Amino acid sequence: MFKIGDIAMKNQVVLAPMAGVCNSAFRLTVKEFGAGLVCAEMVSDKGIVFKNEKTMNMLYIDEREKPLSLQIFGGEKETLVQAAQFVDKSTNADIIDINMGCPVPKITKCDAGAKWLLDPDKIYEMVAAVVDAVDKPVTVKMRMGWDDEHIFAVKNAQAVERAGGQAVALHGRTRVQMYEGKANWDIIREVKQSINIPLIGNGDVQTPQDAKRMLDETGADGVMIGRAALGNPWMIYRTVQYLGTGKLMDEPTVREKMDVCILHLDRLIALKNENIAVREMRKHAAWYLKGVPGNARVRNAINECNTRDELAGLLNGLATEAEEKESQVIVG
Repeated sequence: MFKIGDIAMKNQVVLAPMAGVCNSAFRLTVKEFGAGLVCAEMVSDKGIVFKNEKTMNMLYIDEREKPLSLQIFGGEKETLVQAAQFVDKSTNADIIDINMGCPVPKITKCDAGAKWLLDPDKIYEMVAAVVDAVDKPVTVKMRMGWDDEHIFAVKNAQAVERAGGQAVALHGRTRVQMYEGKANWDIIREVKQSINIPLIGNGDVQTPQDAKRMLDETGADGVMIGRAALGNPWMIYRTVQYLGTGKLMDEPTVREKMDVCILHLDRLIALKNENIAVREMRKHAAWYLKGVPGNARVRNAINECNTRDELAGLLNGLATEAEEKESQVIVG
């Protein structure tokens, strides 16, 4: 069984914490497709400490999402510890994760995110301070290094373990790579062999077969899926099934995709209100539409939508169109 501290997961499949995406509406939808663990999008330590309204809203967790890992980021020990203590005592998160991988300049220039990758001593100091201050398990998500000249993944992971961290999630790219190029799975295997706490592998897992290969080749305890799950929670379901039974389940029909997209929309409306949710849902709808015939026309129309009924109407229309075409093929 895959465990982080005393938190047991029902399988090895983990939803990655993606900024601007992994709110409760998305996480719950993915959880219902079988994810063993879902991770919330990163939250600013200072936003928590100063009780910023938008930040505080990001801490909402539906009980049905659990077990859940809530990710914080920051560059200063004092505020990181305070934020971790708030998450520990005032939220229903199961795990506190520290972001050590975000490559975006506005994060790294605050000495947060991937900036930590350059200094194993800082990693030890910061993680140890958080571990000492909270009761919940503390984990770290990191990249393999800052650039090709500064790959300290083994030292950094060992620093996390020494500091009392309960697991490491490792993305096999450097900060400089951002999301380009190929993820290095060799470094994931190397890190796994160098630590005794669980290691979750991340990077270039596009299919259920990739997930199995990642686990087999690296020895990782869990596999983290990020961009491949956007508009496609079936990737999570199909991976869980494939790892458990060896069977590759069918891809969803257009109707199934549109129905789940509308469910996701309604959850987002309940979370944020209709106006904000519909605008935010445009990008998600584009992901759900990927690979659907005739999606370009509908995608353009979705970008003009301002209400739930307009958006749902377009999605339902596309599904009906696909069903009619299918029935014509069967009749023909």
